[in-house]
Amino acid sequence: MVILVLWALGLGACRSRPEVLSSPFTDTFDAPFLGKHWHDTIGRYTVIDGRLNISGGYNHPLWLKYPLPVDVDVEFDAMSLTKDGDIKVELFGDGHSYAFNRGAYVATGYVLCMGGWGNTKTFIARQAEHAKNLLFTLKEKVEIGKMHHFRIESRREGKDLVINWFIDSKQVLSMRDRHPLYGPRNRWFGFTNWASDVWFDNLKIIPVGRTP
Repeated sequence: MVILVLWALGLGACRSRPEVLSSPFTDTFDAPFLGKHWHDTIGRYTVIDGRLNISGGYNHPLWLKYPLPVDVDVEFDAMSLTKDGDIKVELFGDGHSYAFNRGAYVATGYVLCMGGWGNTKTFIARQAEHAKNLLFTLKEKVEIGKMHHFRIESRREGKDLVINWFIDSKQVLSMRDRHPLYGPRNRWFGFTNWASDVWFDNLKIIPVGRTP
């Protein structure tokens, strides 16, 4: 009887998990507060005048609760009001992890950061932002006070995962990962932050092959 009860509970838990997005998801942050779609791991993400704001998040992401497909486009607008720039998101994380006590944070997914390291590097990190083989460019910096447009394209090519990143319609970086993080535990998207004053808006997530 105990085994049957445990099995039933496990089956119920599996059924309660959200399904992978199969149609476009948008959030223009027009409501006065974050909706049920989001998991705030620090309690500091706020909606102000139709935009999402975070400052002093210290690597505590705001996770979207819906898992993403591997072939997906993610678009949004972002602006930093801090000279350090540092606009960050995490793609294909686990949907719940965050840093403890402002300590070192090894992401569970891919971190895409514009204007990191004092607005000197724009990079894609596979989990570790401090890795010696970090993929980065020195050519793209945050223009303080400007709303930049981000487009992130994820594609599975055979066993590889390819991430193409465009800022203001210009491709800035492309990563090919032969050992993709994407899987049952790595399907979530999150806005994230260290200390900069950053604003986000007009999020659009489009599964590839679907009509927006």
